[in-house]
Amino acid sequence: MNPICIVDDQPFIGSTISNILKDEGYETIVFQDAESFWQSLDMQEPSLVMLDIWLPGQDGLQLLKRLQGRFPTLPIIMMSGHAGIETAVAAIKAGAYDFMEKPLHLEVLLDKVQSAIMHRPPRSDWNLPSDMGIEIASADLLLPPGMVEVVDSREPQRTLRENVVLNGVGLLSGRKTGIILSPLGINEGIVFQTLDGQTIHGHITSLENFSQTVSSKTFSANSTTLDNGRQQVRTVEHLMAIFSMYGITNVLIKVDDEVPNIDGSGKDFCDLIAQAGIEAQPAFTKVAVIRQKIGVGNEEKQEKYIYAEPFEGFEISMRVDYSLPIGEQVYTFNPEKGSFAKEIAPARSFNTFENIEMAQRLGKVGGGYLNSHIIMYEGKVINTELRYPDEFVRHKILDLIGDLYLLGFSIRGRIVANMTSHGFNQALVERLYRAIQSSSQKQS
Repeated sequence: MNPICIVDDQPFIGSTISNILKDEGYETIVFQDAESFWQSLDMQEPSLVMLDIWLPGQDGLQLLKRLQGRFPTLPIIMMSGHAGIETAVAAIKAGAYDFMEKPLHLEVLLDKVQSAIMHRPPRSDWNLPSDMGIEIASADLLLPPGMVEVVDSREPQRTLRENVVLNGVGLLSGRKTGIILSPLGINEGIVFQTLDGQTIHGHITSLENFSQTVSSKTFSANSTTLDNGRQQVRTVEHLMAIFSMYGITNVLIKVDDEVPNIDGSGKDFCDLIAQAGIEAQPAFTKVAVIRQKIGVGNEEKQEKYIYAEPFEGFEISMRVDYSLPIGEQVYTFNPEKGSFAKEIAPARSFNTFENIEMAQRLGKVGGGYLNSHIIMYEGKVINTELRYPDEFVRHKILDLIGDLYLLGFSIRGRIVANMTSHGFNQALVERLYRAIQSSSQKQS
C-alpha cells in the first residue's frame, strides 16, 4: 500500500499521528507545509492524506482543491483544532472524505483511516506497473548473528580477458553514453569509474541512503543508482545481473553518469562479456549462505514483499499481478536448471505510455524510455512483439539478480519476491548485509 501522508505544521501532532499509524502497520510520511508535500507528489501518490486546515502559506482548503484536480479519487481527511461546523461542511463539500477535530482521539482516528482506505473508489490505472517513483521499505536493521554467513567457495574469482566497449543511450538522461569494461586483479571487486576519475564501488554501501540507520527508508523504484557523495552512476542493475550470472568478481567499468541502455534488457551485456572473454583468477570467492529466513514487507498476496530463505543452490521465484495485458505471472529461475542468457537476460523493461509521458513532462526520464521499453496503452502492447508471453515477470527477475549482486557475494539460498521493484530489492540486500556484519562481529 502507498504511504499515508500527514500534512501538519505542528511537528508534535504530525509525529504523534505517524507513530500511531505505524503501530498499526501503515507507512507514513510527515510534511509541515503544503509546498514540500506537493513536490513529493511528483514521485508518488499517497493512499490517504491527513491534512490540517491551517497551514503556513497555502492553507489546507486550497490544497484540498488542488489535490482533487490531480487525484480525484484520493481520500483526504481534514483536521483542525479551531474550525467550526461551517468549515467542516465546506471541507466535505469541497471533496474531503472526512473531517476530524483536534485533539484527535485514538479510536476515532484509526476508524476513520481504515474507513477512508477501504472505501477508496477503484481506479482503472491503480495497478499499473509504474517504476517512476519511490518505494518505502520498513525493516529492522538490528539482526541477530547466524542468519546469514559468508563461507569459502570452490569457485575461482573471475575477470575479463580484455577491454571491451559498448555505446548506447541513457535510459534516464536520453543522452548518448557508453562504457568501457576492463580487467581487474583479485579482490578488487566491481568498480565504477566516472569520467572525472571518481571511484564508486558496485556495492550496497554505495546506495545514496545507506548511511541512514533507520528502519523505514525511501528507495528509488525506477533504477539502481550508486553514489559516493560527489558523483553517481545510474541504471547499473542489468550490467550487475550479467556480472552475477557470469561469475565476474573483479572488473572496472568506465562510465559517464549512466550505464547505456540498448533495448531495455541484458542481452547486449551478455554479448559484451562473450566478446571480452572470461579469465579465472588464482583466488577463490566467498558465498553468502542464508541460514534463516530474512525478508522485507508483509507476506500478503496484495502486498509487496521479498525474502531469502535457506536453499541448497540459488533460486528466484517472482510473482507480479498488474493490469492487462500483463495479469498475474509467476516464474522461477534456477541457473542450474535453465539458461540465464536465453531465459532471463533478453527480457525487457516495461511501462505504460501514460507513465512514460508524465515522467517525460516532469523531466524525470529522457527519450531512452521510448526505444527501450515494452510500452502498453489501453490494455495492449503498442510498440513491439513480446519475446516471451511472460516477459514482464522475467524482467523483474533480471532486475532482482542485479540488485542482489550489490551484496558483494553470490547467494546460496532461495529468493521469493512479490510485486517488488528496486526499492524492496535493495532493502533486502541491506538486511542481508547487516546480517553478515552481525555474524562477523560475533565470530571476532
